[in-house]
Amino acid sequence: MSPLFGSTRINGMEIKNRFVRSATYEAMAGLDGTIKEPLLNCMAQLAKGDVGLIITGHAHVTLEGQAGPRQMGIYCDEMIDGLKKVALAVQENGGAVAVQLAHAGMRGIGTADYSPLGPSDVIEAGIKKASAMTVEDIKRTVQAFGDAAQRAVKAGFNAVEIHAAHGYLLSQFLSPYYNQRKDVYGGCLENRARLLVEVYQEIRQRVGKFFPIMVKINSEDFLGGGFTVEEMIEVAKMLEDFGMDAIEMSGGTFESGKLIPSRGGTSKSEDREVYYGEAAKEFKRQLKTPLILVGGFLSYSLAQEVITSGVADYVALARPLIREPHLVKRWAAGNLEKATCISCNRCFLTLGMEEGLHCAQDKKEKKKQQQKE
Repeated sequence: MSPLFGSTRINGMEIKNRFVRSATYEAMAGLDGTIKEPLLNCMAQLAKGDVGLIITGHAHVTLEGQAGPRQMGIYCDEMIDGLKKVALAVQENGGAVAVQLAHAGMRGIGTADYSPLGPSDVIEAGIKKASAMTVEDIKRTVQAFGDAAQRAVKAGFNAVEIHAAHGYLLSQFLSPYYNQRKDVYGGCLENRARLLVEVYQEIRQRVGKFFPIMVKINSEDFLGGGFTVEEMIEVAKMLEDFGMDAIEMSGGTFESGKLIPSRGGTSKSEDREVYYGEAAKEFKRQLKTPLILVGGFLSYSLAQEVITSGVADYVALARPLIREPHLVKRWAAGNLEKATCISCNRCFLTLGMEEGLHCAQDKKEKKKQQQKE
């Protein structure tokens, strides 16, 4: 049997194979972040497709931390009953599930009641787009992450993942490109990592030693003056020392041009896959924490090579599972053809539609086929 399909454990969580659904914004919740049926169906289909660990789309831990419309929320206790349905939708179909805890920071959508907050002021064309967080704001946010983690436990999730990648709040604090603070949360790397460490420690204190806590972190920002691979390794070492159970490696921000987290363009050959492979190799040379690697996986052969060679411990997929939620099951059954995802990023355009996230290319091709018939 391929090592891709052997069971493993991350702390107290058993995972039936090495495939992970990386957190993907679904836009299937209510306007207030509450759980709706389409999101439950999405989670159930991924589990039926034999994805070992499913990480939900980013769930905002505070109202001002919301990144987009119809984003799943975890910011109040009234949401626990709906969140229970998400956990059960996965577990009753044989999968393990983690909720990703997130705060958009300066990328918050902003409302009449809540303005975006970040590590530093953001001023564009003379207009303040986001305000620097006060120390009190920071303390309140750390508390909010802890509260959200407790809700995840009560809702029956198998784990939580802290979102510290892609230029959202915790990533903003880590990156000197965004973080211009002069206090204990800015400047040197230890200071820039302070908020992430405090969030982890707060969550650990709330959920206990045996509940899995993971983090998603950038390999680098791909920005001049941004977070680097060398800094990522040092932050990962800090987190390992504190007992982080697993680290998911991604990369890029919305300002990273062609090197954004979801790179566009059809991947015609394997050398355009595994975006962060070299950073992953360096990680594995220096750390023991289990590594989940995301970024461009389309080929079964490369997924297997990454695991057998020890480049990573888990392979994470995002866009391929939008088009083929049963991709892992197909591979397990012996059909090892490449994922049908063409990395066109047209799925982003569906986030504003009533049905939420789906593969626009697949929908287009099916419509053509129906017209022919």
